[in-house]
Amino acid sequence: MEMHQIRYFLTLCEELNFTRAAQKCHVAQPALTRAIKLLEEEFGGLLFHRERARTHLNELGQAVRPYLDEVQRQSQQAKNLATSLIELKSTPLKLGVMCTIGPGNFVGLLSNLQAQHPGIELQIMDASAADLQARLLDGGLEAAIYCWPDQIDDRLHYLPLFREQFFIVLGQRHRLAANNAVRVADLNGERYLNRINCEQVNLARDVFARQGTKVERVYRSDRDDWIVAMVAAGLGFGFMPQCSISERPDIVVRPLVEPEFWREVSLVTVRGRPHSPAIGALVREAMRTQWLGAPALAAQNSRIQDAGQML
Repeated sequence: MEMHQIRYFLTLCEELNFTRAAQKCHVAQPALTRAIKLLEEEFGGLLFHRERARTHLNELGQAVRPYLDEVQRQSQQAKNLATSLIELKSTPLKLGVMCTIGPGNFVGLLSNLQAQHPGIELQIMDASAADLQARLLDGGLEAAIYCWPDQIDDRLHYLPLFREQFFIVLGQRHRLAANNAVRVADLNGERYLNRINCEQVNLARDVFARQGTKVERVYRSDRDDWIVAMVAAGLGFGFMPQCSISERPDIVVRPLVEPEFWREVSLVTVRGRPHSPAIGALVREAMRTQWLGAPALAAQNSRIQDAGQML
């Protein structure tokens, strides 16, 4: 059974005349008659009573008509859905964003995506890097933007977007506030305000331990704004990526050095998984977007490789 046979049958059901049905279907009458005959052979019996004055459905035709009507309806729905996806009309896109990334980093991407593809319905979920990676692998997300330096997974594809340095956040009256930079060793004995979702915590712990720097953890929160508020109140220091630190007159921000800490944030998808056209649009706009005032790292690396091949 083919779709054109179903279309011819349903049109004949409406017209009850082979000539008019053929004209409506834009085919020759013999072609329509032949298609109906093949359909009848497949069903094992006649579908119409053919009389000189009129044609009408018989009992078998009346029985199968609702089912073929539903087949055509569902076929049209599938075509409409496919068109919407291909043309990015009313296309949902589930994107995860690491909760420790400041929203200001995404203004450019979201603006470009909306301007170029207004039909994409972006659904953003913020969570920790661990949660995002689990949801991505389980199929709950189509893409995610995060950094998890000690959890590189071969099942995932990483498109680097930007690198961001970590800073120490201090209250105005803190003893280290006058320094231009803060060394790891300078923090020995200091009170530490812990960001629960910090993806660098394991690396930082190892570095501090190797240098013999011990800090006292006095507060834990998954809210960066609460950490900054505690810092401003003089309750300890914060360890945060630069663009996650809200500007306030009652805090000072200093780079952490000896060693420095950086994170590389990537757009992550699952290798080998069929992706919707919306993912392709997201990747293209991510590559065109300026991240922290510079092109995406993946775009820069691509240009360097292309230049190297030309030399």
